[in-house]
Amino acid sequence: MKNLQFTTIAVSVIAISVVLFAFTNQPAPPASYEFTSFTVVESIVPNGLGRSRIINALEARDYKEFTSVRSEEENGRNKSDRDEIRVKNFEETKILNFFNIGGIRFQNIAANDAVINSKVNYMLADGWEIVQIVAGVESVGSKDDTEGIYITRFYFRRAK
Repeated sequence: MKNLQFTTIAVSVIAISVVLFAFTNQPAPPASYEFTSFTVVESIVPNGLGRSRIINALEARDYKEFTSVRSEEENGRNKSDRDEIRVKNFEETKILNFFNIGGIRFQNIAANDAVINSKVNYMLADGWEIVQIVAGVESVGSKDDTEGIYITRFYFRRAK
């Protein structure tokens, strides 16, 4: 059963990657757009012990404040303060874990789809356009692997 689940997830990730690769040859959009994203973290920990959420930052960060340039002459370490990078104001939407004590729970997956679709529909109604959706799985995949997460990032843009 676990091998079937891992295979299903792996095939899904490959299929999504192929679709996303088809869109990578598009020209860069003009600078007249603003971009945003949100992340869906779904637990694939058995017995319902994991935590699943939709996370959306409510604060902006300028990446330049936390970026250093290294060269042969200047090889210093990036000393950005983690506390300054950390976002303390964010939206956290609870969703359900893939598993409960009885095993995989398809109702939970359907419920998550409904909540995620609702979030996407609100974004679209607010003028955002989906640019890209990227998914990934973090799991060892061995016989004794009992933990993992499934992460999906939704990227949006809209005219300024």
